[in-house]
Amino acid sequence: MAEIQKNPEEKRKEEYDAKRKAARKRRWVITLSIIGVFCLVISLLSLVQCTDLIIRVAGEVKSDPGYNEWAMFHRDLLHSGTDGSSTTAPQGNLKWTFTAGDAIHSSPAVCGGRVYVGSRDGYLYTLDAQTGEIVWTFKTGSWVEASPLVVDGIVYCASTDGNFYALDAETGGKLWSFDTASSIRSTPAIADGVAYFGCDNYKFYAVDLTTGLELWHMSTEGQITGSPAVDKGIVLFGSVGNMFYSLNAKSGDARIQFDAKTPVYSSPAIQNGIAYFTDGRGLFIAMDITARNWWLENMFRNYWNTLYAYGLMPKPSPRSGFIWGVALGVDTRSVSSPSLAGNYAYVGSGTKLFSINVIGYNIQWEFTTNGDVTSSPAVANGVVYVGSEDGHIYAVDTTTGLLLWDYATGGQVSSSPAIVNGLLYVGSMDGTLYCFE
Repeated sequence: MAEIQKNPEEKRKEEYDAKRKAARKRRWVITLSIIGVFCLVISLLSLVQCTDLIIRVAGEVKSDPGYNEWAMFHRDLLHSGTDGSSTTAPQGNLKWTFTAGDAIHSSPAVCGGRVYVGSRDGYLYTLDAQTGEIVWTFKTGSWVEASPLVVDGIVYCASTDGNFYALDAETGGKLWSFDTASSIRSTPAIADGVAYFGCDNYKFYAVDLTTGLELWHMSTEGQITGSPAVDKGIVLFGSVGNMFYSLNAKSGDARIQFDAKTPVYSSPAIQNGIAYFTDGRGLFIAMDITARNWWLENMFRNYWNTLYAYGLMPKPSPRSGFIWGVALGVDTRSVSSPSLAGNYAYVGSGTKLFSINVIGYNIQWEFTTNGDVTSSPAVANGVVYVGSEDGHIYAVDTTTGLLLWDYATGGQVSSSPAIVNGLLYVGSMDGTLYCFE
């Protein structure tokens, strides 16, 4: 049979249809490829942002003090503020005093039979823990508001002259310094050879302790005055810019940026994977330290809240990481950092010292002073010790909230106590460091 010949018009039409079909196929392949790449990018971003599968945290990081040491602010990296090794509680008997050249806001560190404390006269003082006699001094360029800390025979000290110093603990000789060019009031935390601290220049730093060089820094929403806490490879701190942060301690990558709506001066304390702190309005907050923000959470939440206010959206879900909160008063000033002992947290807010049951989420008792409690309490042997801006140092029974003893200094007490070997050390704005037994 003879083959039927197609006319040129039919051939052109078939070729045109074939080309259109091929073009549609290519468009589908390109579209599906773009969708696939987009989904892959979103999946990777979700894994990075919401999980630890891609960028892992370091795990346990340690630099805790030894037995009978209070070598950093609130004793340890978790900021427990509790001395579990004491078998005796200081009874308020004055053992010795040391007078510096100006006010003492810095909280003392006690290690190796020595006490380290800073003063607004610009000096870091090293004293004999039993007698209060000077062992050595180091002069900085401005106030020493932050608390010193001692790790592996080296004293680390920050100053409002903008420098973070490393000093030989035996002699006071300067080993190196790191210059931020801005005041440092945040007490550093040290873990696995890295120092973490905030600054008045709206930055948070990680500095290598071997070289004294910056490893990384993160820009924040405000000044940082509190001390960071470190646990499970995560570093946590608050800022005056109303934010509470958790970061990967190794990389500085943000995990949580929690909008507290008011300044966060309080340093966090950590127990069983939960961080406790107060915000500027007197709300005591419990946060899951392993939580992560969902993508662009804070931006979308602002729109969500606005639409909810107009009845156009359901009530927003709880903010990432938030577990619970307890109001300590109405617009009370909260600067104090909590200490943790057993199932209870002890923290100052306004003119009161509070005991909070962290299992029952309720206030157990409150103790009232005649001034704001900006000092962070310390706990030992069933007694909580704290200073007040009324100039007194108070010892309060942890069970009943009743006063056991108090001592009037010559100035406000914003320094936080340290307790070692049955001795209580605390500074006052009268320029004196007090030791009680």
